Amino acid sequence: MNSERIIAMLVRRLANRGISAGINHLSRQGKAPEDMSPAERRKAREIRQNAKRARQAARMMRRMR
Repeated sequence: MNSERIIAMLVRRLANRGISAGINHLSRQGKAPEDMSPAERRKAREIRQNAKRARQAARMMRRMR
């Protein structure tokens, strides 16, 4: 395995981790889970689930091409 592929793999992993962290932060609207009401927690969970479904759909579409 050459170094370019290893670097690309690491960059992809870091980017995916950063995107996931950003989605989680935006779904919480910058609040800590302890500071959120039950309704806000429920809404944040729904947003994360929708983001997960969108990622899965995008992955499936890439496989179908």
